[in-house]
Amino acid sequence: MMDPVPPAHSLRRTPIQQRSADRLARILDACAELLDETGYENLSTRAVALRAGVPIGSVYRFFGNKRAMAIALAHRNLDRYVDGIADRLADLPATHWRPVVDAVLDEYLAMKRSMPGFALVDFGVPAPPTEGPEADPNHQVAARLTELLSAHLGLTPDATLERAVLVAVEATDALIQLAFRADPAGDPGIVDETRAMMHAYLARVLD
Repeated sequence: MMDPVPPAHSLRRTPIQQRSADRLARILDACAELLDETGYENLSTRAVALRAGVPIGSVYRFFGNKRAMAIALAHRNLDRYVDGIADRLADLPATHWRPVVDAVLDEYLAMKRSMPGFALVDFGVPAPPTEGPEADPNHQVAARLTELLSAHLGLTPDATLERAVLVAVEATDALIQLAFRADPAGDPGIVDETRAMMHAYLARVLD
């Protein structure tokens, strides 16, 4: 099965064959590993090619520069996040919304704790551009979460729900950053407060 492929607008060339998709996956895996080891500023396409075991030309076949590569990694992370939530929701009834919201937070925490490169490139890139979809990745996250919540809970994805999810995403993002600044594994007390905040705020639209 092919790994999620980033949107075509973040790639110079979209892989069609499995071999090409596998090569792209190796490049993004290498990018994520090197982000943890060297940081974004010291990341280079040459180092990524060496770590991935591919010619430098293979990297440039997909990406014009390291920013494009990081954007593609962020898109893949978002796809994996949504897929992970969907797996968690498969075991949850649609009658209670709080466990569903917990699943959204728990999947994010799991990725934050274990996914290579996620501390620097989660769903957006450092110093994002001022225009385009990459300028505000939380809008993309909120849109995907609104679709998931609506489908699972049988809700209408209207403007009120979309706005509430966006505000919850922005607030949760800030609080989880605080939790991981306080503790590399995420300060448990701050995580608990974040969960309580999400429940209290979203009760306005989900109760």
